[in-house]
Amino acid sequence: MAESAQAGGSGWVDGATSISIAVLGSGGAGALTTGAVLLEAACGAGWYGLMTRSVGPQIRGGEAVALLRLSSAPIECHVGHIDLLMAIDWENAARFESEIKLHANSLVVGDLLDGRMPAGMRVQEGRHLHIPLEKLCKDHRGWRENVLMLGAAAELLGISADAVRALVAKRFIAKGVDVKAANEMALTAGAEAVRGRAQQCRLPPPARGSDTHWLITGNEAVGLGVIRGGVRFAAAYPITPATEVLEWLAPALSRVGGTLVQAEDELASINMIIGASYGGTPSLTATSGPGLSLMTEALGLATAAEIPIVIIDVMRGGPSTGIPTKSEQSDLNIAIYGMHGDAPHLVVAPQSVADCAGTAQWAVALAEQLQTPVIILSDQFLGQARTVIERPVPLAGMGSRLRATAIAPPYKRYALTASGVSPMAIPGEPDGQYTAESLTHTERGLPTSGAADHAAQLDKRRDKLDRHHYGETWATIEGEGSTAVITWGSLTGVVREAAANARAQGRRVKLISPRLLSPVRPAEMARALAGVERLLVVEQTHGAQFHKYLRAHYELPPKTAVLHRAGPLTIRPYEVVEALLQGSLA
Repeated sequence: MAESAQAGGSGWVDGATSISIAVLGSGGAGALTTGAVLLEAACGAGWYGLMTRSVGPQIRGGEAVALLRLSSAPIECHVGHIDLLMAIDWENAARFESEIKLHANSLVVGDLLDGRMPAGMRVQEGRHLHIPLEKLCKDHRGWRENVLMLGAAAELLGISADAVRALVAKRFIAKGVDVKAANEMALTAGAEAVRGRAQQCRLPPPARGSDTHWLITGNEAVGLGVIRGGVRFAAAYPITPATEVLEWLAPALSRVGGTLVQAEDELASINMIIGASYGGTPSLTATSGPGLSLMTEALGLATAAEIPIVIIDVMRGGPSTGIPTKSEQSDLNIAIYGMHGDAPHLVVAPQSVADCAGTAQWAVALAEQLQTPVIILSDQFLGQARTVIERPVPLAGMGSRLRATAIAPPYKRYALTASGVSPMAIPGEPDGQYTAESLTHTERGLPTSGAADHAAQLDKRRDKLDRHHYGETWATIEGEGSTAVITWGSLTGVVREAAANARAQGRRVKLISPRLLSPVRPAEMARALAGVERLLVVEQTHGAQFHKYLRAHYELPPKTAVLHRAGPLTIRPYEVVEALLQGSLA
């Protein structure tokens, strides 16, 4: 489908090779299952795909929509509008009107005669396909509306009916032969209901094989990365949208000799991982914004005592409990500045589902090497999006913790060294006894209120982070030109697609996306911004936190504009292009 139609803006070039689909239904209707089967069937046949879910604040049991984008080329984000809307029913559909934007050539499929279609989802005559889903299911025992819709979607998109049938059979295999037969008939009936209709939305031919590709979420990829990094203990309290990290880690850790504990709350979980790491085991916890707020005092303890830990924060809409099921980048401030006192630590942010594995492995290595807490800022979009990626390759040459061995008394756990990193003894090491002290302490770890000791340890903890060589991993920098777009996290894919489109219109645009957010890298950023005269900052916050962070730490061009919006509506590529071509930077 043409992106100019999807975007609805004049700053977008035609010629994209993707189709955007929404599968809508009320609680229990199977909208998310339908989307997941479509995605798996398309990706198994060689297409690329991305699926996210949008549900109400109750998380489970309410209305839901699966948002898919299928393509012959790799994709990292959604675009502006929906080409194909598949409505299993219209219960509470109006709640998604702001997220399901149709265009002149959109196709709507479903029961269109019950009068419940929201006004904002109606399209021009001839772009409707009516399927009497409820009547068909009443007339045929065992048929389900979402299975009928699966058959129709596969036929319209050109996805193999056999592939869809096999996936449905796998899901219902435990329910017996009769259920399997009823679903096969429903699939066939759904396909026949739309066969030969002029409004088909055929996908372009697939461009790859499926043998080296994975279908994975960001939460799963983060779990893979931390295990590759050496994490063998996790403690956490479930919270949306980070719970899937823990669900994936529980069996995975046991297979490599590790352990996961479900703690009674967030404060208990971070204290558990501090204890495990003190004992020599690389450890992590996973949470979201409300949980991170509860952990900040213990984060200060780990910083002062120089104990390496990893905290995965899968951000969601805030403040307070906010919108648990929607994405936002508004934990930036608390992640960087949230601790009391001068407490330097690391904050890193993966830039795509594929990048989650590598960034997570890097984060563990940094925590261990620099003996400090590392916060990984993911978000709901990255964490719960399911997409096709190249099989992640483990990072090579990752460092490890500097251990104290063959210790000559007295052991100075916090010795002032050139790198700022001092050897760490684990319990039981001969002559390696020390107190991991949260109070200001001497090089031996003894509490003190002396000004010289306080300044020396503050300098030590700051300098070891500032002096470390982070290499090119600190940021993604693509393209050249006097115009640049700077963003971070999950919006990197959005800006990458927008920049490619702007280049197709003859505009030279550079993409800058820092993966390392703290400590800041003034020299590296200055090199990235060299020659840039116009800068657009793109972020998913209400208060433009990222722009204020950049202004506080970096020299920005005088002509700098900001495109920012809070969740739940993610910024789309066409909006970035319009800001570049029609806004104050044009």
